[in-house]
Amino acid sequence: MPKKNYDVIIIGGGPAGIFTALELLKHDENMDILLLEKGRNIEGRICPIKTKGVKCVQCKPCSIVNGWGGAGAFSDGKLTLTSEFGGILDEYMTKKELEDLINYVDRIYLKFGATEKIHGTNTEKIREIQRKAAAADLKLIPAKVKHLGTERCFNILKRMEEYLRDRITIKYLSPVDKILVKDGKVSGVVTKDEEFFSDYVVAVPGREGSEWFKNEAERLGLSLKNNAVDIGVRVEVPAVVLEEITDVVYESKLIYYTKSFDDRVRTFCMNPYGEVVVENNDGIKTVNGHSYAERKTENTNFALLVSKEFTEPFNSPIAYGKYIATLANMLGDGVIVQRLGDLLDGRRTTESRLRRSLVQPTLIDATPGDLSLVLPYRHLRDIIEMLEAMDKIAPGVFSKHTLLYGVEVKFYSSRVKLTNNLETEIDNLFAAGDGAGVTRGLAQASAAGVVVAREIIKRLNK
Repeated sequence: MPKKNYDVIIIGGGPAGIFTALELLKHDENMDILLLEKGRNIEGRICPIKTKGVKCVQCKPCSIVNGWGGAGAFSDGKLTLTSEFGGILDEYMTKKELEDLINYVDRIYLKFGATEKIHGTNTEKIREIQRKAAAADLKLIPAKVKHLGTERCFNILKRMEEYLRDRITIKYLSPVDKILVKDGKVSGVVTKDEEFFSDYVVAVPGREGSEWFKNEAERLGLSLKNNAVDIGVRVEVPAVVLEEITDVVYESKLIYYTKSFDDRVRTFCMNPYGEVVVENNDGIKTVNGHSYAERKTENTNFALLVSKEFTEPFNSPIAYGKYIATLANMLGDGVIVQRLGDLLDGRRTTESRLRRSLVQPTLIDATPGDLSLVLPYRHLRDIIEMLEAMDKIAPGVFSKHTLLYGVEVKFYSSRVKLTNNLETEIDNLFAAGDGAGVTRGLAQASAAGVVVAREIIKRLNK
């Protein structure tokens, strides 16, 4: 008879889920843990765009954002060793506690093969970039960053999978339909084919599972809060344009408040010598970026995201982001690419104009088009202002040849009410990671998993 009862059930095999399992086993190697993952194992995560050079064929589930390692498995693989960005865990603990946790997870990544090299340690050069940024009304948030690289990140996650698969039960292609609750306490989960029971459930469904978790939270009567909605474009420029910045800090986190609307715009996920990639979020194609430790291109890409806080009666931030992305898919059969010069001249980019561009796209799957038919005017105005400001510290960013890909949307806009131990209003139901709206990357997502595991261990010991 198939096993049904476990000490702990983890929903999601991304960094938050992986580090929950690792930390639980560190304290009790005999703990009976079930990890349910919507996607495939690490080696089964194959994208036809990369292997066959075809357009996105709408794989279900999409292996770029689903599977062991989560969306981060095929990301740039950056560990941001700071409490300043990468999530909002500092709202649940002190910055010192968070920094200690980030250093702790960094040591675990090292055990599984991460690099020792740290970017962002040259304080003199960082101060010079900050001075130039301030003169352009930009704020540079410095941080120590480790670049794992997409291929190295894959190998690290593979080693973690190999370590855990003999110690816990992992079920792939097993999306959770419902979380079970009895008398105010969590009691288990339901997948398409089975029910599993446990006194402790950890929901860490990742960005791709954020809408599912929002719907489950509403069904269970949990209190929800809207984070800012982050929508924008991915920018691609010659790598030499940003070299003076990326060689010093690698991940340059720049923040700007626009003159037209006083909106907050920020850079996100900068990939020196990287590649632009397409992601399939439950049938909706959005854009992202990667860079490899060894394989390099002549371009650097980064996201420009406009953050908007919405007030009542608005209550659908994820649906709003998906609606904007759907417009791009409708017009471009997926991701749209446009030269900045064409956008400013009020015309669409064509194949012939793109061929004449000094910047050649690394995402060949993108369709030349017109982003002004997709993004709201306010967002476009904000993005243009940000590019003008960046051009003052990195001349060449505001070139007519700069490429804009759309759209980039971050689906972590809904946040469930949590205690400082990341427990929901239902006893023993914990939520963490990007899917719960509290983290934005590898380091803080991993740290969140550790927080949850330590609280569960404390309760089990009692």
